[in-house]
Amino acid sequence: MPAAAGGDCRGIAEADRSMNVAAVGFGAAMVVGVLGTVAALVVPQRVRSAVVGVGTALAGAAGVTAGAAAMAGQAFSLALPGVLPLSGVSFTMDGLGGLFMAVTGGVAVAAGMYGISYTRHGLDSRLFQAVFPVFVAAMLLVPVASSAGTLLVCWELMAATSLLLVLAEHRRRPEVARAGRWYAVMTHLGFVTILIGLLVLAGHATGDSFPALREAASHLPPATAGLVFVLMFAGFASKAGIVPLHAWLPRAHPEAPSHVSALMSAAMVNLGVYGIVRIGSDLLGGGPRWWWLLVLTLGAVSAVYGILQAAMGTDLKRLLGYSTTENMGLVLVGVGASGLFAASGDHVLAALALSAALLHVIGHAAFKTLLFLAAGSVLHATGSRDLDALGGLRATMPVTTAAFGWGALAASALPPGTAFVSEWLLLQALIHGLPTSGVATAIAMPLAVAAVALTAGLAVATFVKAFGVGFLARPRSTAAENAHESPPTMLAGMGVAAAVSAVLAVAPALVLPSIATAASTALPSAGPAVTGAVTMRLAGITGALSPLMLTLALLAAVLVAAGAVRLVATRRARRAARLWDCGAGPMSARMEYTATSFAEPLQRVFDDVVQPETDVDVTHHRESAYLVQAVEYRRRVPDRIERRLYQPVLTAVSAWGRVGRRLATGSVHRYLGYGFYTVCAVLVLLAVTR
Repeated sequence: MPAAAGGDCRGIAEADRSMNVAAVGFGAAMVVGVLGTVAALVVPQRVRSAVVGVGTALAGAAGVTAGAAAMAGQAFSLALPGVLPLSGVSFTMDGLGGLFMAVTGGVAVAAGMYGISYTRHGLDSRLFQAVFPVFVAAMLLVPVASSAGTLLVCWELMAATSLLLVLAEHRRRPEVARAGRWYAVMTHLGFVTILIGLLVLAGHATGDSFPALREAASHLPPATAGLVFVLMFAGFASKAGIVPLHAWLPRAHPEAPSHVSALMSAAMVNLGVYGIVRIGSDLLGGGPRWWWLLVLTLGAVSAVYGILQAAMGTDLKRLLGYSTTENMGLVLVGVGASGLFAASGDHVLAALALSAALLHVIGHAAFKTLLFLAAGSVLHATGSRDLDALGGLRATMPVTTAAFGWGALAASALPPGTAFVSEWLLLQALIHGLPTSGVATAIAMPLAVAAVALTAGLAVATFVKAFGVGFLARPRSTAAENAHESPPTMLAGMGVAAAVSAVLAVAPALVLPSIATAASTALPSAGPAVTGAVTMRLAGITGALSPLMLTLALLAAVLVAAGAVRLVATRRARRAARLWDCGAGPMSARMEYTATSFAEPLQRVFDDVVQPETDVDVTHHRESAYLVQAVEYRRRVPDRIERRLYQPVLTAVSAWGRVGRRLATGSVHRYLGYGFYTVCAVLVLLAVTR
């Protein structure tokens, strides 16, 4: 129900006269978030982490409740004309906004519980604890903002609070400050493009409310509509970490505190996807094919490039950051395919592709929360994120090992993983879209299928490396050997994320009706894409899958194979024997695969793409140039896009800064001269042009 556009300065709420769970949940989330911030400023340090953590978890739970109610069909609107000048503040909750609010709230529940213990040592300052609930509240506000002014204010609040949280440990490590600078520049450049796009759109409308923008978009010239979409897409894609606007993500996510990394990687980046869907499919009403070919192409490139960088990486949290770029790329492949099918008039495939994308958003939020929290547990226990310095954590950190192992399986697109179902649905949409008329579609669909398949294979190799080298191998450092399990609240946060991942893996049909409600906001003419409770059947096309039965079949096969091996083994007498070691003595950690050596075959295959830098230093004895004292091998896989795109820009800016220093000599007479010549130039320009 749309909110009133004008009126007095008091709040105007429009809802059903019966209990509106969406409105109550939204209000409760905001109230608890404010109370959490106030509590962080006044309570003693010894209880501050617990109070803020519990408050954040409660705010997240209220957000889940409100979002679930909105996806079930409830809606509400709230207008506060006197809060901001000109347009005021307005909020409207529908199915699409409810989905992203529920996802954000779910991540906040796990992160809040986890942060109770994680922040007790070094992160329990008043500023950090006060900003954390505000960040969560800002992310909950973005999906329900229903005017251009409200969206910009909430978006900037989310960006500013996340930047403060990223910089929480800048006094300890210089890398944090560098990451913060990259994030600040990239996020505000994205904000500027969103601002310009909204200004262009609102300039043709009677107001800045979403209904007014929809009405204006229907009368925009094609060139103006395309400009608005490109500007808005660039800003929202930057927040989603899409190539080539991803440079901030693998820097900021590793350096932020781990539960903040989980919120940024599993919740905040999703709002970039929300913005693209809201603007492109809802406010602008769809658009021509080239819009969605652009989205699909950049999504496919991001998916392949992100997982390639993750496969080469040895920093655990940086690896997970690049994995986020990969998964957001897969989501945009679904969004782009959906828009392409809708522009072609195939609403069945459009609904299926968008449902696959939204299901992947939910699944990614669950398993990426679990992975980042598990990585934070490793960092908390060992003080290291370097996979080459870890290993042997299975014995000392069994719960964290199990959590990361399940998260790795969920992210690997293998059954019964969480990502398996959404990627299967995405492939079904792309494959069935091959006969669709149009040269562009006929070329794009096979390439998109190949990109998704390649990404799935590389994801398996990436997480086998991360889990096998980091957790199952022998410890390769004293810190890894002396690691300890995390406190109960940290394990509880991981447990919540693991449970949700498991439910989504075996019973995704529980959320598919809600996803259909959310998808109908962007595609009003599309119906449910998937039906069935146990067996998922694709509506309108051939295809069926039962994740639960597939999981049971795999479990039965594993039990039968293990039983057969055990039965054969019991028939033979056991004897203890030393493993064959080629005469080199007992195996040691130096003889095992490291993350670097594990990725070496993949590096050779994609050598022309990643272009690694290798440096070998050989130190000889003084007595003889033929006797080698030490050999040092270093390999670095730089971000090729960053080197080709950003480095020249940074070099030019640095050169301009040096020129500016030569102009700014401190002479008042020179500055007056600058002003005089500028005025003269303006007068000459006016005289010529008028």
